[in-house]
Amino acid sequence: MRVISGKARRLVLKTIEGQDTRPTTDRIKETLFNMIQPDIAGCKFLDLFSGSGAIAIEALSRGAALAVMIEQNPKAAACIRENLKTTRLEEYAIVMNCDVIMGLERMKDKGHVFDYVFMDPPYNKEWEKQVLEFFSKTHLIRQDTVIIIEASLETSFDYLHSMGYELIKEKRYKTNQHVFIKKEESL
Repeated sequence: MRVISGKARRLVLKTIEGQDTRPTTDRIKETLFNMIQPDIAGCKFLDLFSGSGAIAIEALSRGAALAVMIEQNPKAAACIRENLKTTRLEEYAIVMNCDVIMGLERMKDKGHVFDYVFMDPPYNKEWEKQVLEFFSKTHLIRQDTVIIIEASLETSFDYLHSMGYELIKEKRYKTNQHVFIKKEESL
């Protein structure tokens, strides 16, 4: 696994051993960033269930102003810090080693409003639904914040409208999907 483009291009990233994380493949990461690249420079990027931090590090390498990564697994959080040091991007990053909802709760009063949110929660446990519900009650995202969820192909997002979100794009791969959503426009 490596950084695809930007300041830290070609640097190799570490990941933890075992099944606790599912690193996004370089090919899928490249496809994802090709879709969002025009708006990355200067953005604030939130990476939930961060694993090795590869997605947020890619955003930083491509010019994001800040990346906040929330990861509960202590070994994975240590891996993120090591990857940030390797890429020399640690000054632009905040790593929180805690439960995602707890981390978001801590972020509420920090004044951060994110342009992009990426989340890759454990599949089929409805964590993404809990996070979206949390966002609907905070100012961490705006109307134009793009939320990208990596999920299994079986994951249904038929509840989005009832929670005030709209599906703006969907990219399906062999084993998973990226779902792009925003808050619905209010009239």
